[in-house]
This record gives sequence, C-alpha cells and structure tokens, in this order.
Amino acid sequence: MNQSIIPIILAGGSGTRLWPLSRELYPKQLLSLLGHNSMLQLTLERVKGLQDKAFPPILICNNNHRFLVAEQLRSIDAGPAEIILEPVGKNTAPAVAIAALHALELHDDPNLLVLPADHIIKDVPSFLESVQHGATLAEQGHLITFGIVPDRPETGFGYIKKGNPLVTGSPSFMVDHFVEKPDTEKAQEYIDSENYLWNSGMFMFKASRYIEELQRYSPEIIQCTTQAHAKRESDLDFIRLDKKAFTRSPADSIDYAVMEKTDDAVVIPLDCDWSDVGSWSALWEIGEQDNNGNLIHGNVLTHDVSNSYLHSTNRLIAAVGLDEHVVVETTDAVLVAPKTHVQDVKEIVDQLKAADRDEALLHRRVYRPWGSYECIDCADRFQVKRIIVKPQASLSLQMHRHRAEHWIIVKGSAKITNGEETTYLTENQSTYIPVGVKHRLENPGPAPLELIEVQSGSYFGEDDIVRFEDLYGRTDET
Repeated sequence: MNQSIIPIILAGGSGTRLWPLSRELYPKQLLSLLGHNSMLQLTLERVKGLQDKAFPPILICNNNHRFLVAEQLRSIDAGPAEIILEPVGKNTAPAVAIAALHALELHDDPNLLVLPADHIIKDVPSFLESVQHGATLAEQGHLITFGIVPDRPETGFGYIKKGNPLVTGSPSFMVDHFVEKPDTEKAQEYIDSENYLWNSGMFMFKASRYIEELQRYSPEIIQCTTQAHAKRESDLDFIRLDKKAFTRSPADSIDYAVMEKTDDAVVIPLDCDWSDVGSWSALWEIGEQDNNGNLIHGNVLTHDVSNSYLHSTNRLIAAVGLDEHVVVETTDAVLVAPKTHVQDVKEIVDQLKAADRDEALLHRRVYRPWGSYECIDCADRFQVKRIIVKPQASLSLQMHRHRAEHWIIVKGSAKITNGEETTYLTENQSTYIPVGVKHRLENPGPAPLELIEVQSGSYFGEDDIVRFEDLYGRTDET
C-alpha cells in the first residue's frame, strides 16, 4: 500500500495575539519563542521523523515573508522544498487546494499532511504515530482531522464532537460535528462529556480526495485555484501564483469549505502536549517557569512577582508586585496586560492598523534578503539607520528622489557603486550619495558588513526607492 506523505506547511499567518513580538511582516511562526529554532523550523524538524515516507514539504507563505522563510529553511538544512507564494491571503481552503494541485503534478496522488507552521508539539513520537495511522485511513479515502485531547475547558479553540468509532475498537472516530468557540460553561460541559476534542487545524487526506470534495462543496475555490496554479511562474526559489485568478477565489477555511460537509470526515484523538501558542498566557503555560511561577526572558529584574510572563528584548524590565501578568518589551513598544486579558491584544493591533502606525507591521529592525536595517534615530530632516549586509550579499541598484545618504563603515568592507564610480571602503571610511544618483551597496567579504547610514532630505519612506537591478527579483517592488 502506498502511504507516501507530503507535508503541507501553512506559514502565512500574522499572529496578532503575540504582539508586540509578532507583527505582520515578522509573524510568530518565524520567531524563536521556545529555544533556538523558530516555530516554522520546529515544524520542519518534526516532519523529518516521517523518514522515507515523506516527500519534501510544500510551504505556502505570504509574499512579504518569502526571503525570511527561505533563509530559515537554509539555516537548518531543511533540504529541498517547494515554496509557493500567496499573492493575497484567502484562508486555508484555497491554500491547500493549491498545494494539492501542485502535489499531484509532482507525485502519484500522495497523502497530504496539512500543518500550521505555528504549533508546538512536545511529544513528537505520539504525533508521528497518529500521522502514520492517519495515512492508512487516508488511503481508504477518508479525510482526517486531528483532534487534541483537552485538559481544560478552553474557550479559545473550536471543538470537534466524536461520532461512532470508525470500526469497533478503533482509535479513530467519525466526525459528528464541529463546534465554534464556546463560552466557559459550555466548554466545561464538553470536557465533562469526554466526547469533544479541540480542533487543532491539522488535517490529512489524499490530494485527489481533497480536490474531489472541494469540487463538490466549493467549486468556485477549485476553479480559481486551478487557474492560478496553471498560470504560475518561477521566481528564484519561489513559485508565484497568478494574482488575478487567485484573488477571485472565495476566502474560506478547510473546516467550512470541506470538513463540515463531507461524509468522510474522521477525527483521530491526539495527546501529544500540543499548543498553538495563540496567546502570551499559552506561551507561559508551555515554557519553563522559575520557583515563583515566572517565565523570564532577557534583561528582567523582579520583586514580589509571581505567575507572570516577562520578556525583554532590549531594555531592562523592572517589575514589582505583579501576579498573573504579561509584560513584553521591544525597542518600540511595551505590552502590559493581565494574563486573563491577553486574548484582547488583537484589539490594540486593530487600533494600530486603523491609525496606520508602523508598530502593527514591522519591528524597528527590518529584515531583507541581503541582511537587515534598524532605525536608531529620526527627526524632521534626518534619519539614522544601522545596516547589516550578509557576506557576498548586495542591495539593489537604486536611487532616491527625496533623500541623500551618508554611509560610514564601522565593520567589514564594502563595494560601493556611486553613479559612474565604483569604490571599496573599509572601517572608519565614508561616502556620500546625492539625491537622484544611482547607487548600490555590496559586501564582497566573508564577514558581515556593518555601517551607519545618515539620511537627509524631505521624505524617508521605503517607497522612495526606485530599483533598476536586483538579485532578489524586487525590481518592480517598493
């Protein structure tokens, strides 16, 4: 029996409930919240345990995250992977439709293991055992969802009610029905009945079966995604879908589009120390706490503090007399909230977006395929940035209409194109780029290049970049 598996990693979320660490252009799946690896990297490491039964994964991610995703794969030697870029977010049903269509072109109707990139699973052997059981059922034509065995009356998750066992004595059950997030009283009833599981958002089915059921219940999605996939284009390490066709697709989840309607939905109970890290309190629960029940990260001092999550990325946090609180510091924002209110962090993010504030989108340090930059000072007519360029990397050949730039090399060596001239600079040397002059910054050396950039002019927005050449295919982007 063919039980080949392709992991489908959904990496397009924004994770607003973990603001201010998680932001739209650097979301939680790319963060290292527990240990050295990010949650995306932990997900990729997890599926390596499927050994030779797993083909290289297919990742679905946001266009804005593509270089970050590719870099994280390279940094853990994740091997070959197909990275498909969503031109717009359309929820999980269209994303998995694209993955299924792509998988059918690569292999002979494999099983798809659909995994969000932002979950934590500590008991990996139990997870892999359930996956292998799911592969057997998927070969029989069932559409599998993995339901987490609950340990508390959680109101932040949807639930799945178990129906009859698939066969007598089977560890899997037909799905009776899906349930929206309940209130506390109803959640307690679900726990007491022992008939309900948390909806994990993880699925498994044959590629052809998913497309069949999607065609039956949501034909417009499969029509639009088929067109978007047929007109795809390769771009460096990425696959770009046809934006016009994909944008026409309805936005819907796998649950609503297929799983709640199909007659072949099966749920496998999964008890694997799972968390979707959907809030700061969830991260506190799964982390390593000290003798006072505190989870502390970074530069933190406490007095009479208990059962709290305290995370500093830069400045000192001094906390006194707190209990059951969350304090998270970044270079440009500080969050303070009782743990009972952390689900409401998204309300702050909504306010930031409504006010068009950068704190909703990006950190002060912004990552690019060539390295990163960080704004360290800004006033009416100037801005100062710290720029780090990776070895052998290069910024685009570009120019600005509204600002001039002064570059001071503080570490490493730089190759600089300034109009018609090319020069090489080392530590403590500098150059000046006038307004309207084509220029390029390159790092020809084996170590990171660090420099201070002083911009002067009337406007410093990133949309004041006109690209002429770019190693990363960004010529038409701002």
